[in-house]
Amino acid sequence: MDQKVLVLNGDYTAITLCSVQKAFVLLFLDKAEMVAKSDHGTLRTISQSFPKPSIIRLQRYVRVPYKGIALSRHNIFKRDHFECQYCGSTKNLTLDHVMPRSRGGESSWTNLLTACARCNHAKGHHTPNEAGLTIRQQPKKPTLAGFLKLSAGTIDQNWHAYLN
Repeated sequence: MDQKVLVLNGDYTAITLCSVQKAFVLLFLDKAEMVAKSDHGTLRTISQSFPKPSIIRLQRYVRVPYKGIALSRHNIFKRDHFECQYCGSTKNLTLDHVMPRSRGGESSWTNLLTACARCNHAKGHHTPNEAGLTIRQQPKKPTLAGFLKLSAGTIDQNWHAYLN
């Protein structure tokens, strides 16, 4: 039951992920409709069985003020797939400023990346080019749809149409 359900707004735009239990409650209370069923089982009561939702759509359009994805250590790690962006290691991960703070680099989505302690120490207060390091994937701010994909873990095939 730890599967996620994609929640669409009234206009079919993806807004969040929720648990199967929360989705079922929204469906049961007629606050949402099922757009797609999951291929992984059913929900059972003593006398009935219900299809497990994969995608639900809210009955009414809900105005959601988009504040962006919070810049946090965990979200940077998640964006970088919990891998050092210099060597690919998954051990002793830290945050690294591409343009060092000592040179005016700020803490932003485009200047922070995941680095292992060894690479971060080797880089020191230099830029990656000066330290002879190559960045595997340039840091950028993730989109909401892209971040929902990362947060979901496994993505249901039905979601692709709404997350692209």
